[in-house]
Amino acid sequence: MREIDRDILGVESRIRASIATNDTSHLEGIDQKINEIESFLDSLSRDNADVNEEKLIHRLSVLALDKKVVKEKLLQRYLTLGNMDDQSSIVNPRARTISDEITSITAKIYRSRQLHMIELSKRSEEMGEKSSRYDIYLLILIVLSGAVIGFHIIRQFRRQHLLIKELDVAEKKASVAAQTKENFLANMSHEIRTPLSGILGFTNLLQKRSLDATSTEFVSSIQRSGENLMAIINDILDLSKIEAGMMRITPGIFSINGLINSVETLFLERAKEKGLTISSKVDTSIPDTLTGDATRLTQILVNLIGNAIKFTQQGRINIEVYKKEQIENKVTVGFKISDTGIGIDKEKLNEVFERFNQGEDSVTRNYGGTGLGLSIVKNLILLQNGNIEVTSEQGMGTTFHFYIPYVISQDQISSSTVVDTAYFKDKSNVPLRVLVVDDNAINQSLMEHLLLQWNIDFDIVSNGLEAIEQLSHQTYELVLMDIQMPQMDGYTAAQQIREVLKLDIPIIAMTAHAMAGEREKCLSRGMNEYISKPIKEEELFKLIANFGLHNSDQTRVTVAETISNFKFINLTYMRSISGGNVTFEKTVTQQFIDNVPNHLQQLIAAYQKNDFPTVKMRAHDFKTSIAMLGLLDSLEEKLDMLEMATEQHAAIQLVLDKLANSLTSAVAEARVFLQQL
Repeated sequence: MREIDRDILGVESRIRASIATNDTSHLEGIDQKINEIESFLDSLSRDNADVNEEKLIHRLSVLALDKKVVKEKLLQRYLTLGNMDDQSSIVNPRARTISDEITSITAKIYRSRQLHMIELSKRSEEMGEKSSRYDIYLLILIVLSGAVIGFHIIRQFRRQHLLIKELDVAEKKASVAAQTKENFLANMSHEIRTPLSGILGFTNLLQKRSLDATSTEFVSSIQRSGENLMAIINDILDLSKIEAGMMRITPGIFSINGLINSVETLFLERAKEKGLTISSKVDTSIPDTLTGDATRLTQILVNLIGNAIKFTQQGRINIEVYKKEQIENKVTVGFKISDTGIGIDKEKLNEVFERFNQGEDSVTRNYGGTGLGLSIVKNLILLQNGNIEVTSEQGMGTTFHFYIPYVISQDQISSSTVVDTAYFKDKSNVPLRVLVVDDNAINQSLMEHLLLQWNIDFDIVSNGLEAIEQLSHQTYELVLMDIQMPQMDGYTAAQQIREVLKLDIPIIAMTAHAMAGEREKCLSRGMNEYISKPIKEEELFKLIANFGLHNSDQTRVTVAETISNFKFINLTYMRSISGGNVTFEKTVTQQFIDNVPNHLQQLIAAYQKNDFPTVKMRAHDFKTSIAMLGLLDSLEEKLDMLEMATEQHAAIQLVLDKLANSLTSAVAEARVFLQQL
């Protein structure tokens, strides 16, 4: 505003100077200055809201325009009269009044503006203070919100941490509970199995004795009841393992043909007892040697075939094995178990795989069972990535279809080329290379004597580790493998030969366990066949014939039963083997005299120390040692009882004492016989 005042007064001064000097050059630029003043005043007027101040601005604009009018008049005078000598304009009191008024108006406007600015400043300060307060409030709100959110987050973290801890504790408790349950079931199973095994063992021994009809019936009833109870215990234990996720699938190499043949053999007698026929058929396009869990497959088949026999009164049971699918080295094997039994109602088919469920309530009353078998079967099949289905019609029979994928073994075990017997009888031909693996000295002598009669080149080692070492450096065409040996048993050695050495050499197991399931167990571990001890020359010859010999031209030597005055030992078996070879008879008799007393002392010491695994091993080993001198028939029953013993008992002690007396007497007779040779 001070500049406006100065500019208007400057215009006034220039007008006065032009009059005083009569020079129009002082009037130049006045219009421009007046226009600038007008523009500025217009801008003030547009932004102004004060009425009084607006009047002052308007008045100031009028006075500025008046100066413009005066300038025009002076120019007009100058153009008309030739001079601007208008003294009246200089000494005119009104001109002074206008100047004073301009100064006064600009001062008022300036003052008004100043007051307005002060007011705005105050308002700004107030707004600043309010804004600061709002900022503080907002900051407090943000801090409080952050605290609340932070508290909530921390609380959530704590809750999550506590939840994780609780879940961890719950998981540990569940694991402990599952383990406790598993241990409880295992312990209970053991506690029940131990006396039950004794019952079954003694009833089995009783069945071998001469009994009257009533006693035979009673013993058979005890045997059946014990077997049923054992089956229930096994089912409950298997179910508990499946529920706890502790059932493991253990892959291994096995022969599908050998396994099916073994399972069929297991049920032949039971089928014959009921007048049933049982048959099996294996698709020839299925590779014989597969990799999978043979034990679980056997368990599945035994369960299904056992049910088929149980629920079939007449007719047949068929076992069919077919190839469902093959992709590269994987084959899906299908199994079909069909019977002509009582069948299952179609409405009940979906329930047969549920635990504790059978087709009808009458089934439990008439046939017994817990209803766990098929549930276990289905779970075992699902664990192996397979599936099972059932089709049935009441009175027409039942068919179970299931399939399991297996891996085709790279080393397919096949029989050797059939060769004429005369080739091996002729000593001028290249002999068959055989490795004998057995830790029993008497059995080693027996095998040495038998194999020396043929054109067979053989080596003898005492355990599985030595067999692996021998096969790593030597080439053989056949292995005769004992099962129970120190350091490495026959099962482990066979698996090592197949999986580590990658050899497809035929392996024949030699075992004192002559049970039907033993053959399948041997085959599942990679063996080709097995022979039970005591080894008979004819049976061994037939087995070797399957892997390179024919028995068509075998020279048979019939040895009459030896008559002697010995009470304990029987020389018939030894002389049938020796064929009159006195050196062989002296060797095995001396080994009997040297080994039996030591092994007997080890057996007694183990029993006294409650070392029943050693008791079992020594009792089993005795079956081979004493067979050569004909003691097996008279002592096998006692050895069986010692093998099954799990704790000291007066009856077991009596058996051990009788065994010791018999063996001591037999050793004494063997010394007499040795002197006679």
